[in-house]
Amino acid sequence: MAIASQSLFNMTVGSDNTPSSQGMLMPKLQFRFRALFLNFGNSGVTQELTKMVVDITRPQVSFTEIPLDIYNSKVYLAGKHEWQTTQINLRDDAAGNVSKLVGEQLQKQMDFVEQASAATGQDYKFQINYEVLDGGNGTLTPNVLETWELYGCFIQTANYNTMNYGTNEAATISLTVRFDNAVQSPLASGVGTSVGRAFGGTAVSGIGR
Repeated sequence: MAIASQSLFNMTVGSDNTPSSQGMLMPKLQFRFRALFLNFGNSGVTQELTKMVVDITRPQVSFTEIPLDIYNSKVYLAGKHEWQTTQINLRDDAAGNVSKLVGEQLQKQMDFVEQASAATGQDYKFQINYEVLDGGNGTLTPNVLETWELYGCFIQTANYNTMNYGTNEAATISLTVRFDNAVQSPLASGVGTSVGRAFGGTAVSGIGR
């Protein structure tokens, strides 16, 4: 395909910073990723868990709205934020490595035999690093395009799912993970990057004028 013809596949928008001949941007691909688990379970080794991840949801955050009633109208401010839970599906291996690690983590959160719970959150909380990769492998080390670091994680729901004579699918374990905070890296300006106070005695969006 001629280079001139390739530009026809992109809706070009010329500007001072973007040449009109710029081609399509390479998207991040959903299947190029890995999830690393830190302080998960008691074994200390969680590579098998990383190998058996089927899928994982990226972070989702929402802000509670604060309505302010004024003269003839209403305006809204952003209130407290809340990170939504993330979903992780794992293949359950024949050697029992995945189910053992999940069981260890659940037992850290709650001792089901002795009916005793952990004393503090730091006794059982773990961290997940979700990395988007560029497709490299083997001697070509993959480059990390984006990392989400999820802090203060614990298993909210563990579902060992069903066994079924009528399918050809692998057995899975589904986890719903609640976490306290998420930071995006290594982007120069992403979630978790300090931007300073956006207001310093100056009215915001006309409110207070």
